Amino acid sequence: MTGQTVADLARVPGVAPRDAATRNFVFNHTMLRVKDATASLDFYTRVLGFTLVRKADFEQAKFSLFFLALVDDVSVIPDDEAARREWIARQPGVLELTHNHGTESQDGPVYHDGNSDPRGFGHICVSVPDIHAACARFEDLGVPFQKRLTDGTMKSIAFIKDPDGYWVEIIQPTPL
Repeated sequence: MTGQTVADLARVPGVAPRDAATRNFVFNHTMLRVKDATASLDFYTRVLGFTLVRKADFEQAKFSLFFLALVDDVSVIPDDEAARREWIARQPGVLELTHNHGTESQDGPVYHDGNSDPRGFGHICVSVPDIHAACARFEDLGVPFQKRLTDGTMKSIAFIKDPDGYWVEIIQPTPL
């Protein structure tokens, strides 16, 4: 990889300057469909440290939504439902898991993870303060790896798999 300045990146074909009308826009969340809500909630809360910040059941439509965020201080999460919904809408990097009721009893994969043909969605990413400690913990927890730190040429990233086979990239910020 070559060092690129912000000015270099602004000249990449297809890149437009940010329109003032988009000031204060926040990339809020991404949604993954999951087969078994209990297994997925266990993975994202116990293994990756997310906090469940909202659950919405749509019984008539037969699906549930689970919103998770990486929150170090849970006291900042409003207890009032309306205030919490507003708080969630302001957070960057929220993960929404959608569970369609009944999929947990189906044999085999229910959703395409995007990493086999036909390819599509690739992965989400979690940044950790110590990638070696995090990967050792994932090993101890029996988390399946797609790529360990020792695999391939990119020794600074790992990929683990969630219960549905979605890849989660694990990175560590490098000091400036």
